[in-house]
Amino acid sequence: MDDDGRYRDNRSDFIRGAKDIAKVAKKQVGKKVGRGVDKMADEYTRRSYKRFEEEDDDDDYAGVPGNDGGYYRNDSRANDDEGHSDSTEGHDEDDEIYEGEYQGIPRGDSSGKAGGLDGVTAAQAQQFRDLSAYEGERRKDQEELAQQYETILQECGHGKFQWTLYFVLGLALMADGVEIFVVGFVLPSAEKDMCLSEPNKGMLGLIVYLGMMVGAFVWGGLADRIGRRQTLLISLSINSVFAFFSSFVQGYSSFLFCRLASGVGIGGSIPIVFSYYSEFLAQEKRGEHLSWLCMFWMIGGIYASAMAWAIIPHYGWSFQMGSAYQFHSWRVFVLVCAFPSVAAISALSTMPESPRFYLENGKHDEAWMILKQVHDTNMRAKGYPERVFSVTTIKTVKQMDELVNLGDGAAWHEKWRIKLTSLFHQVWSNFQTVFSPEYRRTTYMMMAVWFSMSFSYYGLTVWFPDMIKYLQKQEYSSRTKVFVKEKVEHVTFNFTLENQVHRQGEYFNDKFMNLKMKSMVFEDSLFEECYFEDITSSNTFFKNCTFIATLFYNTDLFKYRLINCKLINSTFLHNKEGCLLSDISDENNAYMVYFVSFLGTLAVLPGNIVSALLMDKIGRLRMLAGSSVISCVSCFFLSFGNSESAMIALLCLFGGISIASWNALDVLTVELYPSDKRTTAFGFLNALCKLAAVLGISIFTSFVGITKAVPIMFASGALAAGSFLALKLPETRGQVLQ
Repeated sequence: MDDDGRYRDNRSDFIRGAKDIAKVAKKQVGKKVGRGVDKMADEYTRRSYKRFEEEDDDDDYAGVPGNDGGYYRNDSRANDDEGHSDSTEGHDEDDEIYEGEYQGIPRGDSSGKAGGLDGVTAAQAQQFRDLSAYEGERRKDQEELAQQYETILQECGHGKFQWTLYFVLGLALMADGVEIFVVGFVLPSAEKDMCLSEPNKGMLGLIVYLGMMVGAFVWGGLADRIGRRQTLLISLSINSVFAFFSSFVQGYSSFLFCRLASGVGIGGSIPIVFSYYSEFLAQEKRGEHLSWLCMFWMIGGIYASAMAWAIIPHYGWSFQMGSAYQFHSWRVFVLVCAFPSVAAISALSTMPESPRFYLENGKHDEAWMILKQVHDTNMRAKGYPERVFSVTTIKTVKQMDELVNLGDGAAWHEKWRIKLTSLFHQVWSNFQTVFSPEYRRTTYMMMAVWFSMSFSYYGLTVWFPDMIKYLQKQEYSSRTKVFVKEKVEHVTFNFTLENQVHRQGEYFNDKFMNLKMKSMVFEDSLFEECYFEDITSSNTFFKNCTFIATLFYNTDLFKYRLINCKLINSTFLHNKEGCLLSDISDENNAYMVYFVSFLGTLAVLPGNIVSALLMDKIGRLRMLAGSSVISCVSCFFLSFGNSESAMIALLCLFGGISIASWNALDVLTVELYPSDKRTTAFGFLNALCKLAAVLGISIFTSFVGITKAVPIMFASGALAAGSFLALKLPETRGQVLQ
């Protein structure tokens, strides 16, 4: 057979092989990839015909030249025996899969491995293995890696490196704790600055949870694809930037958006932090030290309460430029609350990526260097600098790159679009595996436990302060003074009027000057030839009153405060603009709110200590179920909370008991899922947690002042169900990290 005939036969063999590959790909990984292989064969046919026509000498044909803008991400896997990495352990030469956007046509410079196009025949179709066989090999690699990785962590020991990482990740967790409290503390002041209605206040209180729900799902999924450290840095950066902006924006809509974006950013903190830290902890230390890490969420709450206590009541810490721009003390507080996130970013920049993530993604050398760093850091700190890291080769998990055809001469934005689309499909596919038959039962059980815990915990922790405010309001109302049919003439009022009701009064030629009114109500009263000047009011209303020849000068007695009133020859001059902060707010009540939050957060300290010390001794399930049962029983004491002090004590009791459940749930979630799905599953469950928090807060607060029975019944039922389902989960104590 002549050269032309051999060339045509080789070309035909390759095309037939490519078509067979396309059929297998359509069955195994979907029609889209199959069409990509078909397109590869057609492209090869077109190019080979063109080359054959242009070149008379068949010996010069060496394959399709590489194209930097075409099919390959990079040249990192070009055949170079000197550059061979241990990360290819477990791969035979014939099984080599090239990295790149397109895994079909080898480059001309890789002819040593591929044997040129003359060697590309139907045998290459064997590289596309059956998907189930591939998954079986991958699962076997993961099991071997898990056992070896645990042995390596034992050799590295627990010391300076883990404690350094503990404080770094603790700052990120602290930022999450701060975020929960920020809006609640600034709302009383912000509502005056922004003239917020009740629906707007409610939305502002819930928007952070909605943002954290989205952030947990998105960042959790990305952390399994692009890395724990990189994703956490991105999420914390978004949180700190928008938290900074939120302290300066003036309008309600812009402030709402900034807090939403800030919540989206911090949403990735919890799922990534626990997964990241767990991959540096050996089996016997994992439960205890993950529980110690939870302490930083408590520290975040204490930090927020202390800063609010120290900053917000000091209205002198402010400035304004006319009536258009105001920067009051609560904005200083919002700015200060961004500091933990900024500090976490700075500290995290000095830490390495998780070596377990690298090994799961076939990056042997990078993982080995980090593990050596962990070993050497700990050994030097313990006084054994001479000890050598004995590990030379670590098992890596078999990889399969996606087939993505970027095309010749594709624009940069098109490449980015395809890469982002590919990343989205990878994240979504990884999320779907959480509901695969292997993990489906575990995922549904964890969903139920997370939902029940969050619904009861967040519902009650917001219900408690609202109940305390309600009791304060009831007690304040009981001290209201009532005046009926009083007649006052030629009197100047220049002192504070507070908590009074005046009915059917008559006021003639009276002056109300430089006056502060708080919780004042005038009903069916007559004001004739009176003069109101420089009035600052709060919760003050005139109902069914008549004003005759009365002048209002520089007051905030806007017409919405005059309900069904008659104005005869009365004038309003130079009304105060906007919703200005005033000094008449009760500072004692403000301090009480911060103090209650401080006590409630500090009360979880005993629960944190107990859970950390017992987590590895009694197991995750016993800790979770036992704490949930005790929390359920404590809910019944809520019916005895008829005073402010009693409600504060019950809040501290419930928080101190329930924190052990949360610590156990965090540890259990980390250990139930394999490393390549850990943050995806954790992020999804944490997103569900925030959704349950929104529902719990909305439902529980709607019963404030109506009944205690319904919140108590809901909370107790949810905790009882959660503790029962928790016992059905597998115990993970004493197991290596999957």
